[in-house]
Amino acid sequence: MRYTEPRDQSAALLRMVIKEMGQHDAAFNPLPYTVWYEYLAGINPALSKALDELRQQMPRLDDEAMVQLHRDYVADADSPTATRVASELQRVMTGIAESAASAGSAAGSFGAQLNDLSAALKDEDLDALTPRLHDALAGTEKMKSSVDSLQEQLSVSLREIETLRADLQRAREDALTDPLSGVYNRKGFDQRLAEMIAAAPPEGTAHCLVMLDLDHFKRVNDTHGHLVGDSVIQALGQVLRKVAADAGLFCARYGGEEFAVLLPASTIKQAVQVAEQVRARTKALKVRDRATNATLVTPTISAGVAAWVPGKDASTLIASADAALYRSKQNGRDRVTVA
Repeated sequence: MRYTEPRDQSAALLRMVIKEMGQHDAAFNPLPYTVWYEYLAGINPALSKALDELRQQMPRLDDEAMVQLHRDYVADADSPTATRVASELQRVMTGIAESAASAGSAAGSFGAQLNDLSAALKDEDLDALTPRLHDALAGTEKMKSSVDSLQEQLSVSLREIETLRADLQRAREDALTDPLSGVYNRKGFDQRLAEMIAAAPPEGTAHCLVMLDLDHFKRVNDTHGHLVGDSVIQALGQVLRKVAADAGLFCARYGGEEFAVLLPASTIKQAVQVAEQVRARTKALKVRDRATNATLVTPTISAGVAAWVPGKDASTLIASADAALYRSKQNGRDRVTVA
């Protein structure tokens, strides 16, 4: 469940949200309300950071800003998928309700028939007893049929609900995945990074970040075209997915030709080992011309490694890893540097 605040806390948040919304230009509707609720409740660090930065540029936030914030930091799935799942779920629940109502109606009729039979038995009215027995038997069959139909409807509905839940989960994952590289996108990275630094790592470990950048990527695009550049991005994505699967890490495309690896509760030594592994595997790649099989690009990467300092925010960790990455570029590229 996304919202777990008790009634009194949510009521206090309601008053705070309404007051905050009154200071901005966006309409009073559920979308901006949700954004401000998560912001004021402090349950969405990535949203809070983005909203604070945006407010410095735009003191009075409008509808467009709210829509963008909601899409980037609150919405779990794309709107068409969410709308379809909601519609299908409504249909499923309607079917269950109709079957339950039918079973309830049959139960009511059957109860009346049993009451009539009971009265006939009590009065020892033999003339009335026989038709009452026939009615009770018929009611029993109808009741059994209604219950069987309800059970079947429940079984079918449970299967449909499970399918819808899987569809929604896939949509959520797609919303956080970069389609070209196959690793997480910036939104996914921001969410996972916020989760990582929300808690201090166990003693003797550190939350680490590796920032990676393809060397001379602009030259690749200028020389061979963007399709070849896309092939390089895809190849690096495959390397990162393999490394992530082997070590249970989180990889993301940070933007353009820059990627990131998060290593929660790790060490600088382990982070450097992962960076070196990615660097070596990337250097072994050969992007070829499909027509001639000639090697067009042998990509390399530069990397920067940093450890999160408890008490510091996410941007400090990113800046530290980026600075180390920049030193790798300055010192000749195709290397790993520790902050």
